Amino acid sequence: MDLRIERLSKTYRNGVQALSDVSLTIPPGMFGLLGPNGAGKSTLMRTLATLQEPDSGQVTLGDVDVLRQPQEVRRVLGYLPQEFGVYPHTSAQDLLRHIALLKGITDRGERNERVASMLQRCNLYEHRRRALGGFSGGMRQRFGIAQALIADPQLVIADEPTAGLDPGERNRFYNLLADIGEQVIVILSTHIVADVADLCTRMAIIDKGRVLYQGRPQDAVAELDGRIWQRSIANAELADYERRYQVVYTKLAGGRRLLHLYSPSPLGEGFLPAAPDLEDVFFTKLRAWA
Repeated sequence: MDLRIERLSKTYRNGVQALSDVSLTIPPGMFGLLGPNGAGKSTLMRTLATLQEPDSGQVTLGDVDVLRQPQEVRRVLGYLPQEFGVYPHTSAQDLLRHIALLKGITDRGERNERVASMLQRCNLYEHRRRALGGFSGGMRQRFGIAQALIADPQLVIADEPTAGLDPGERNRFYNLLADIGEQVIVILSTHIVADVADLCTRMAIIDKGRVLYQGRPQDAVAELDGRIWQRSIANAELADYERRYQVVYTKLAGGRRLLHLYSPSPLGEGFLPAAPDLEDVFFTKLRAWA
């Protein structure tokens, strides 16, 4: 069962075009949607989650028309939005039980078992009777993950899911996604390149509402073989290099500035070939150099 997005467009009343003729085919597995803030990722995620309608286009999940049959989609959907609200005076256990009931888990024994298991997996079991209003940001995010996965969804949409998580919680979340990602469609929307590089077998890069690339991360990286060069410079030299070269990105290394540059042909001035990575892909696609 694939998720097919065909020529999806959305312009808001203030004139901002959030999506422009977006077409994607997303098979089962981990799919990364990568883009800078404001690229249109959240608009696309809300549309797929049946929370808003596009101006034009079609979306199908297998045989289900996502835009015309939203209730059918919601039965198989697990959604973790960028900002997740909770009932502050309700305990994690009680609210998760209620969500499981709304998702169609009507047998009380099965429901209680699933809730306990998911709270364990999200490292919240010892806090299960605590009111959600007293949760930290990271704990609240983990509860959001639990509610998204409670009913064994066929489509999981996670919009910036690791915001507020420490490294250990982030790894735990990724392990959860990896456990389910082989059988269902998991869309990971993020601006963090490492998240996509670590998890996703397929990806798309989106900016200003347009798809710049879709395919396998390793194929995108291979396209840059022999085109990425690096050199360490003093911080004061950065402006001059940015004026003369196509600087992909810079980072500090040993107190000096390490440059990654894009060039189809070898560069002089001490530049050495660099093994490209997904960060190189991301920035070269945004700048339309490759």
